[in-house]
Amino acid sequence: MTATQETSAATPEAGPAGTVRGVLDLDLPGPTISRHLYGHFAEHLGRCIYGGFFVGEDSPLPNEGGIRLDVVEALKALSIPNLRWPGGCFADEYHWRDGVGPREQRPTMVNSHWGDVVEDNSFGTHEFMALCELLGAEPYVSANVGSGTVKETSEWVEYLTRADDSPMARLRRENGRDEPWPVRFWGLGNEPWGCGGGMRAEFYADLARQFGTYSRNHGENRLYRIAAGAADADYHWTETLMKGLGHQLGGGAGRGWHGSGTYQAVSFHYYTVPGPWEHKGSATSFDTEEYYRTLHEAQRLRGILAGHAAVMDAYDPERHVGLVLDEWGTWFDVEPGTNPGFLFQQNTLRDALVAGVHFDAFHDHAERLVMANIAQTVNVLQAMVLTDGDAMVLTPTYHVFAMNQGHHDAQRLPLALRGVGSRGEGETQVELVSASASRKDDGVLVSLTNLDADGPVTVALDLRGAAVGDPVGQVLAAPDLRAHNTPESPDAVRPAPLEGLRLEDGTLTVELPAHSFATVRLTLQG
Repeated sequence: MTATQETSAATPEAGPAGTVRGVLDLDLPGPTISRHLYGHFAEHLGRCIYGGFFVGEDSPLPNEGGIRLDVVEALKALSIPNLRWPGGCFADEYHWRDGVGPREQRPTMVNSHWGDVVEDNSFGTHEFMALCELLGAEPYVSANVGSGTVKETSEWVEYLTRADDSPMARLRRENGRDEPWPVRFWGLGNEPWGCGGGMRAEFYADLARQFGTYSRNHGENRLYRIAAGAADADYHWTETLMKGLGHQLGGGAGRGWHGSGTYQAVSFHYYTVPGPWEHKGSATSFDTEEYYRTLHEAQRLRGILAGHAAVMDAYDPERHVGLVLDEWGTWFDVEPGTNPGFLFQQNTLRDALVAGVHFDAFHDHAERLVMANIAQTVNVLQAMVLTDGDAMVLTPTYHVFAMNQGHHDAQRLPLALRGVGSRGEGETQVELVSASASRKDDGVLVSLTNLDADGPVTVALDLRGAAVGDPVGQVLAAPDLRAHNTPESPDAVRPAPLEGLRLEDGTLTVELPAHSFATVRLTLQG
C-alpha cells in the first residue's frame, strides 16, 4: 500500500503531540503509477467545449482553428496525458457523422441531457483530434452504444485510424485529413445503467462484447477498449463484465495496453457528493461539518477501489484487464444564477484536498488502476480551468495536478504512517493525514495532505534504503477553507515554498499548515 495508516483519535503513541510518524522505503520501488491516472474529461456540457476549449475561428481571443490557446497552454503545463470526449451522457446521443465536414453544413441536434440546448456540431471529430495534438494528449473517444449502432461505431474507428483507400478513409480525406490519427483508448458507451440506456448489467455485457468485436484494429493502430462500468460500489456490474469476457481472460498482454478480447478494461464512476442529490451543498459556502463530510465521502473511494479490484482479481489474478475510473470529482449545487444543466461550480481549497486524497488512493491501487479522468477539465464540476470571456482562472485543483506531476510513470514507494488522527462522528470520521510517494530516475516525490480544518500537523518520515539531498517543498494553503480563485483574485490559492522542512539523521520532518496539500522533492545520492 502507498500509505498504511493506523488511525487514532488520541495523541499519537510516538513523537510529540501533533506529530505523525512514518517510514518511507526508498529502495523498494513498486508498480508504476501510470501517467494516465492524471487524465481529463471534456463533455459537450455547459461551457466546457464552447467558450472553454472552443471559441471559433472568428473569436478575438488567440486561437488555432477555433481552439482557445490560453486554455491549451495552461493544460500543456500539466502534461495532460489523455482527454476523454464527447461524453459522458452526451456520448450516447452523439452521432459522429453530424460533426464532420464543412461546419456550415453540419446538422444541429438537441443536447437533451445538459440544459436542453441546441448543439450546432461545430466542434466535432477533427476539432477534437486537433485539440489533442495541441495538448500533446492521447484521445480517449467514447462511442455511442445507447442510441447508436454497431455499424456507426465500427465506421468511426475506420474513419479515425485507417490509412488505405477504404470508404471511411476516403471520407476523412474529403474532409481535409490525409493521414489517420493514432487512437488507443476507445470507450464502449457511458453509464449504460443510467443515461446511457437504462440497461441491466447482463444486457450491457453482451452489447460490450458486440460493440467491442466490431471496433476493429486497422493497420498498426491497436485499440484499448474500455467497457462502461459501474456506479460507485456496484460490484455486481463489475463481476458481470468480468464474467462476460469468459474464455478471453488470460490471453492478454497485462499492463502493456494491448490485451486480447472484446474489451481490455472495465470502468466505474465515483463522485464526491456531501449531501442528498436534491441538495448537494454549496461549492463555496459551507461549514466545518460539511467540510469533513465532503472529505469523508472522498476517502470512501479507497475502499470502493479495493472492492472493484478484489472482484477483478477473482477472475483475472494476473491483471490482464485494467480498471478505469473515467469520471471522478466533487459535485455540488450549481452556482446561483447559472443554468442548472450546465453544472458550473466554483473550486475551493476543499476541492484541492479532495484531489490530493484521490491521487493517494490511485497510487495505492496502481497495480490494477490504469486510468482516471477528472470531471471535468473546463467550466464544469471540479474543473482545472474557469473561463469568463477573455479571463481565465487556474483553480486550486489545477495546482494539485501540477504539483503531483512527478508521480507520472514513476514507481510507487512503500510509505507507512502511524498516529494519524481523525475527526468526525461515527461513520463519517476523516483520517487527517493522507500521503503517497514515488521515485523516478534519481528523484523522489512525496505528497502530503493535512485535512485538519483547524490545526497544523508535523509529519516525521524515517527515510530508509538510500541517502538523499536537501529537500525542496511546495505547499498549497490559504487562511480560509472556502478560498478560491476569481478573475479579480486569480492567486488567492496558489503554491508557495514550504517552510518548516528539514532533514536530520535520515528523518524528513515536514510542518503542514491546517487544511493544506504539500509536495516534497528529494534527490537520491550515489
